[in-house]
Parts: sequence; structure tokens; C-alpha cells
Amino acid sequence: MIESGLTARTVRYLHAVITSAFSQAIKWQMLIVNPCNAVNLPKLKKTEMKAFTPNEARQFLEAAKNDKHGLIFSFALVSGMRPSEYLALKWTDIDLAKHTATVQRVISWRKGGGWYFAEPKTAKSRRTLPIPKHLSAELKKHKIAQATAILKRGEFYERNNFVFATDEGKPIYLRNLRKRNFQTILESAKLKGFRLYDLRHTMATLLLSEGVNPKIVSERLGHASIVLTLDIYSHVLPTMQFDATAKLGQLLFG
Repeated sequence: MIESGLTARTVRYLHAVITSAFSQAIKWQMLIVNPCNAVNLPKLKKTEMKAFTPNEARQFLEAAKNDKHGLIFSFALVSGMRPSEYLALKWTDIDLAKHTATVQRVISWRKGGGWYFAEPKTAKSRRTLPIPKHLSAELKKHKIAQATAILKRGEFYERNNFVFATDEGKPIYLRNLRKRNFQTILESAKLKGFRLYDLRHTMATLLLSEGVNPKIVSERLGHASIVLTLDIYSHVLPTMQFDATAKLGQLLFG
């Protein structure tokens, strides 16, 4: 599997599935031993995580205003949603009056072409997130502009009810969004070395740096547990400890 180009993460995941199947075979007395136990699994290579500083985030958002899909990136940065989540959003998931967005599905792409909806990554990935009123107002403008475009295209527009869609109403292909839009915005903002997924990391890092409870950040990210959140963003914790100590000292000793 490694030789065919699959990542270590994928190989380990498939190994877990096959191991489970063979374990069941042992319970049914179809096997004596589980052959998967003799496999040496490839080590996971931890990808370096990067996040915008507050100034870099503002630079990025300013540059995004000139991009056709700029609103997507503003939404991604504020919500912390995974790309597969915000590209699967329908207007029924957005409550403009209450200023919320709800994750109910993800979008997946088939290798041979085509797309389909799938279940969110974890049970806790199903979540309703509050969004700033400013972003809610921008979404309202976007909805009006989209409705006008739909009327113009008429029967040539696919009515999938996507919040973020192509000019034909189809889902936006992640690779195109990354290469044609995200990279262009980065160049315009003179920012280098960031991935689209780093918008999610930026949201979490900025909130934790501002002293927001990790439990709240974990729920916003849709992580399965707060332990995962603390593990991923452990680099922010030392600063939080210093800030907490300073506040405690101020409370006790003035």
C-alpha cells in the first residue's frame, strides 16, 4: 500500500479495519491467529501546523475581498469548519436571524468523478456554531446575489441549494478552490507556506491565545474529545499558563 502511494495514516486506518475483521473471524472460529498482529505499521509523519498571527489573518481577509470566493475563506477562518463541511453547507443550515451555521453533512469526491454527501467525521462534528453578525450580513448579501444569478441562468443552474457553489450551482471542487483562489489570495497578501486547512488551525490558535476555554474551542472544531484539541494545540498552552499565573498573582497579591 505504501508503494502504491497511500499515506501512512491511510495504511494504518485500513489495517485497523482488516484487524477488526480478522478478530471477528477468530470469534467465529474460522481462524486461530490474527495475521495483522505480525505487521509492522508505517510511522505517522506529523505535518507541521501553521497558523496566521492576528495581523496576518487581517492581511489575508483584506486580500480575500478581491477574490470571487473570498467569502468562503472568511467563513472558514471564523467558523473553523473543515473544508468538507463548509463546502457541503446548504442554505437550510444557515440561520441568518439567529446568526448560526449547522454542520449536518460533509461532501466527498469520487476518484472517477462525481460527488456525494457523507456523514460528518465524528458524532461531535454535528454541531451548530454561532457566527459574527458581520459575517451573517455578508452571507445575506451573498444569498441575494446568488438568487439573482440563478434567475439569469434558469434551467442551466443546478438547484442543489449550496451556500457556496460554482456559477452552475455545482459543488466547488476543493482542489480548484485551493489552487485557483486560496493560493492567489496568499500571494496577494504576501503570505507563504500556509495550507487551506491552516485557516481552521488559525481559528483555534487565536481563540486559545485569547484565553478562551479549550472546551469551547474543542466543541467549535467538532473534535471527538477535548484531549485531542489539547494535544494538537499544546504549543499554545505554555503561553496560557503564563497568562493564568499572572492573573492569579494579580488576584491574590495585587
